[in-house]
Amino acid sequence: MKIEVWSDFVCPFCYIGKRRLEKALEQFEDRNAVELIFRSYQLDPDAERNSEDHLYDVLAKKYGMTREKAKEMSDQVAMQAKEEGLVFNFDTSIRTNTADAHRLAHFAYEQGKGLEVTERLLKAYFTDSLHIGDRDILSKLAAEAGVDKEEAEELLSSDRFKDIVEKDQQEGMTLGVKGVPFFVFERKYAVSGAQPTHVFLDVLQKVKEEAAVDISTEQEVSDNECSDGTCNV
Repeated sequence: MKIEVWSDFVCPFCYIGKRRLEKALEQFEDRNAVELIFRSYQLDPDAERNSEDHLYDVLAKKYGMTREKAKEMSDQVAMQAKEEGLVFNFDTSIRTNTADAHRLAHFAYEQGKGLEVTERLLKAYFTDSLHIGDRDILSKLAAEAGVDKEEAEELLSSDRFKDIVEKDQQEGMTLGVKGVPFFVFERKYAVSGAQPTHVFLDVLQKVKEEAAVDISTEQEVSDNECSDGTCNV
């Protein structure tokens, strides 16, 4: 079973949703047969690499609220993260462009370390308050996740995988991604947002059951397939 997740490294619900999906997979008896892939989706492709804007100010401007309200909203998200065993430090987070982080993640998948790098980058931004737009920091994080540091540096100094990041973004839009995280199961079902663990577990079981029907009847399941190849759960 293939699960594709459109996400961004500065999206708090992407990290929360990732953890909830992982908890569902821990309860799924066929978890060893699941292939999990994170796709690129930049929330702000035009963001500056070295932005001086604080998260609270950006949120206040985006949603037309006070800075205090933006901090309160972020604190509530941090509480949700805590329930999943995650620590979010919004006060010290560093705003940046995530294009290089996404390119690094694609390179890591090529090296068989995609999931490890994805987790490290999310933790780096939300918990460690590291600058994940800084290429020196990115190469160090890659090394911590098992990727050769010199190869990561070489990758980051080039424009490799830039087209793949853009392709992921466009494909996500085609599939109906309007926000992240966006989880697509076998290109049949989609779950939008950081849904509760039981929702992911229900979808995993449903996809498994339909796959069993496909094998036994040698027919494709078509009644539940939407025109764009995904269905909202």
